[in-house]
Amino acid sequence: MASADSLQTRRELVVGDKTYAYYSLRAAEEAGLSGVSRLPMSMKVLLENLLRNEDGQSVGADDLKAVAAWLENKGAVEHEISFRPARVLMQDFTGVPAVVDLAAMRDAMTHLGANPEKINPLNPVDLVIDHSVMVDYFGTGKSFDANVKREYERNMERYRFLRWGSSAFNNFRVVPPGTGICHQVNLEYLAQTVWTNEDEGTTVAYPDTVVGTDSHTTMVNGLSVLGWGVGGIEAEAAMLGQPIPMLIPEVIGFRLDGALPEGATATDLVLTVTQMLRKKGVVGKFVEFYGPGIASLTLEDQATISNMAPEYGATCGFFPISQATLDYLTATNRDPARVALVEAYAKEQGLWLDPTQEPVFTDTLQLDLGSVQPSLAGPKRPQDRVLLTDAASEFRQALANDFGKPEQGARVPVPGENFDLGNGDVVIAAITSCTNTSNPSVLIAAGLVAKKAVEKGLEVKPWVKTSLAPGSQVVTDYLKSAGLTKHLDALGFNLVGYGCTTCIGNSGPLPEPISEAINQNDLVAVSVLSGNRNFEGRVNPDVRANYLASPPLVVAYALAGSMLIDLATEPLGEGKDGKPVFLRDIWPTTEEITALQRKHVTGKMFASRYGDVFKGDKNWQGIKVAGGQTYAWDMGSTYVQNPPYFQDMKMEPEPVKDIVEARILGVFGDSITTDHISPAGSIKASAPAGVYLRERQVPTSEFNSYGARRGNHEVMMRGTFANIRIRNRITPEIEGGVTKHFPSGDVMSIYDAAMRYQAEGRPLVVFAGKEYGTGSSRDWAAKGTKLLGVRAVVAESFERIHRSNLVGMGVLPLQFTQEGWHKLGLTGEEIVTIRGLTELAPRKQLIIEMYRPSDGRIARFPVRCRIDTPTELEYFKQGGVLNYVLRSLARQAS
Repeated sequence: MASADSLQTRRELVVGDKTYAYYSLRAAEEAGLSGVSRLPMSMKVLLENLLRNEDGQSVGADDLKAVAAWLENKGAVEHEISFRPARVLMQDFTGVPAVVDLAAMRDAMTHLGANPEKINPLNPVDLVIDHSVMVDYFGTGKSFDANVKREYERNMERYRFLRWGSSAFNNFRVVPPGTGICHQVNLEYLAQTVWTNEDEGTTVAYPDTVVGTDSHTTMVNGLSVLGWGVGGIEAEAAMLGQPIPMLIPEVIGFRLDGALPEGATATDLVLTVTQMLRKKGVVGKFVEFYGPGIASLTLEDQATISNMAPEYGATCGFFPISQATLDYLTATNRDPARVALVEAYAKEQGLWLDPTQEPVFTDTLQLDLGSVQPSLAGPKRPQDRVLLTDAASEFRQALANDFGKPEQGARVPVPGENFDLGNGDVVIAAITSCTNTSNPSVLIAAGLVAKKAVEKGLEVKPWVKTSLAPGSQVVTDYLKSAGLTKHLDALGFNLVGYGCTTCIGNSGPLPEPISEAINQNDLVAVSVLSGNRNFEGRVNPDVRANYLASPPLVVAYALAGSMLIDLATEPLGEGKDGKPVFLRDIWPTTEEITALQRKHVTGKMFASRYGDVFKGDKNWQGIKVAGGQTYAWDMGSTYVQNPPYFQDMKMEPEPVKDIVEARILGVFGDSITTDHISPAGSIKASAPAGVYLRERQVPTSEFNSYGARRGNHEVMMRGTFANIRIRNRITPEIEGGVTKHFPSGDVMSIYDAAMRYQAEGRPLVVFAGKEYGTGSSRDWAAKGTKLLGVRAVVAESFERIHRSNLVGMGVLPLQFTQEGWHKLGLTGEEIVTIRGLTELAPRKQLIIEMYRPSDGRIARFPVRCRIDTPTELEYFKQGGVLNYVLRSLARQAS
């Protein structure tokens, strides 16, 4: 649809021998949007998006004026806008259920008497299969092939379904397994910084923007692509042409000065930034980096910082276009004409970084890069940074305070092995995840640490499970070219796969004797990983303490074998000459790292690896798929099932009803993550999901993970609130997904209680503390909540994506306006009524009434409706965003 362009801002830009149309920010300023040249770069991208998509309906002149007014109110005035990303990015954990929903919507269109082909992505969608490989095999040259074989054995049903999707839907491409992590593939290949599209014979240029079904979609902000993670629900709506409703954000400016000191890595920098921004409080806000210090960072350093925006709580962590952007696009073999367009467009639009200029920001903070010191983060949260020099002493305190271990404790023998284990021993050392494997400086540093360690005669401790899981095949190319692979292999850091492994919980099982020693003796074992997530219960069920660290520190801790060793003052081990070897003895200099990077990271590698990126290996090519408009559901499949969201759906939605006499399914504390609500990791045989699979003759060895089974709602419903570390305050003495049914008082799994309440016709509510739904953009945390029968979640505060996902599934998010549930003395037996839903409005105050049968106590307290925008309210009234889209498309087709 052509833009209404009320300000007449469409102009032409000639680059080389090609002419592009574009929507000029300079012309908008001249036409009345006074001062917009002083906006933050990220806000300029939003303004251009509105100019280009102005249609008088979803985007009007008032929206453009509201962005200009931001210069005065700096985001304090709430105004909803409609954002239309250029494209959508998915990974398979979140992408499979999205494609399942599209397939189900096609069935529903048929049921409504409309053309099922109306359900088709209107925006380009790329799905990268990267979350399914597990570290079952490690430490040998055969690990990669063995893990790939196992991956296909486990996931053939899912992969067959995705191959069907890639042929059935237009505008939908699948990057096969074993290629890399979606964020690194996005950075190295898919992203263009400036996007182009054909509009009635004219090529229109505009900023590359993206939303992704993984929260770390923000990584591409480092390449000046504005994008962030959304739930699969929002992503599906965006695919189908729906704008994403959002409030004009506050933008926090983060000034960088100076340069990193010798010995500090990009990982140390991002952990420092994460801690600072978490302390600042940037949830729901944009963060934009500026200042002269940017010039000292590589593009990969910028991407490392942008990657962890979910960890510091921001919607995005944006870097403006600069010479580093052009250099990176060139180095990764982008089309020279595209690189020329990026430069010309950025300079014409005022999107080019000028270190001497400071845009208007809502607020600012500053960091001298020279103050950054080697760091880790843990043992449970990515924002809990600890200096390397303090890591051992602070872990001792954590043993006592967090894990109830007042002493280091006696070491215990490992059955059948000639070593023992104790609290604090590092049992997993993983170079993993998108955060760092996109950055050659830290990967080469890890290789150099390994090289120097091998030369000194050091060995990894025998109880450490080591792994190398890069984000793209280019990584192994340059490590091999630099002569570092053989040294990493010598220490057991053999290639295990190209994908998101340890960080997502695909660390694979520990060797049985080690697992047995840990669990029988209640040891606090440790993982050290170069990832971005270390929430409890996520990395491995046997490992209770988890630390994020740079890849070279991962190697160092594998050599040390314990978190209780002070790497700053104590030796890593004894060299072949009998003398102690310290970390300082094997730590590479910046000069060494840079020299290898310049010589061995080449454009030819990117050209070779991405030349035929959608082809896949012989395993992928061998998958046979039957085509068709609609999917042939296999009722016997335990991976892919037709979800019930659209069953018996009619063209007109039922009116929203008040929540009357609901029961409380769970009462949870602060920082309940989407991992707690909908775990991605292993499935216990005794859990409701495990029982379901065993009833269908699936052996425990083939359970795979919750993440891999997200295409089956029956598994995921049973996995909701099933994290082994979640604590329900209704049953405070029991760890795991357990609750108490009322009025019977029976203790049972949360799933079983929900089904019992459903049979009784009881609606359900959940209570929680601060930061409810933090972590990954996991749509099943909302879908599972909905399918369990939960009508409302009442929390002290919500993480941005999860709040949106709840609304997108028709679940009401409510926020305490005074004190949280702690002051209410909840026992779980209370009966809850919430009225006023028939006259609901965005952010309206409601009153919750609670009655406790045991003592007749009645309580009333106010809450704020966290449906934030009129568009979200319409989604909620329709029963969810997909129901809204489905009805809209069905009307168009009829």
